[in-house]
Amino acid sequence: MKISRFKKSHKTLVYFANNFDYREPYQVLIDATFCQAALQHKIGIEEQIRKYFQCNVKLLTTQCIILEAEALGAPLTGATTIVKQFHVHKCGHEGKPVAAAECIKSMTKDNRYIVASQDRLLQGSLRKIPGRCLLYLHKATPVLEAPSAASKKMVQKRAKNLMLGKQVDKIEYMKEKQGLKATEAPVKRNTTKGPKNPNPLSCKKSKKQKQIPQLHGVQETNIVKAKRKRVKISAHVKAEQLKA
Repeated sequence: MKISRFKKSHKTLVYFANNFDYREPYQVLIDATFCQAALQHKIGIEEQIRKYFQCNVKLLTTQCIILEAEALGAPLTGATTIVKQFHVHKCGHEGKPVAAAECIKSMTKDNRYIVASQDRLLQGSLRKIPGRCLLYLHKATPVLEAPSAASKKMVQKRAKNLMLGKQVDKIEYMKEKQGLKATEAPVKRNTTKGPKNPNPLSCKKSKKQKQIPQLHGVQETNIVKAKRKRVKISAHVKAEQLKA
């Protein structure tokens, strides 16, 4: 295999490993259409896939895929024989088989499978879902498809959210380091109408009312003092008054 082809496939695997938690051994879910294409080009699937990935891989299929291949009869007899060679993974449809495409879609919902298929409709459907990894045959060569637009969009969104989160944390850290506190939100006034207390200015006594008692008190004290004042008369004056 050419070095450039290996670098490209390795880069794609690293992308899915970093962003969507794909791990070794990589699980390759193979359907009958992929086996049919391999039979037409006379290649060994297991040998070619292991040579292409150059890492630990596990080749799987499901009971639904095998049953659909058998139901199609003679045209897929060779493909059915090949697909039966792989490990049959439980798909949850035991006793109630579904179409191979539907089985693969349900298998890839919560698990990290590299889907090996030549089914164009299935490929188009999986490309719309972020994190789906596709493998197909281009003539006799396995090709790991580059991340879809949906996968790239999700990764960009995650990176943007992570960057914003880091910026917020950095700003908060700098504020805390410099002793700055976030401004508190203004307290909203209660605008509900209700009884109000009287204006304290309207309850003050007028200056006249304060002055009148003071003046009245002064006059009374002067009058009382005047009445109580006694004038002393000398004795000779009193004698003269009595003679008169």
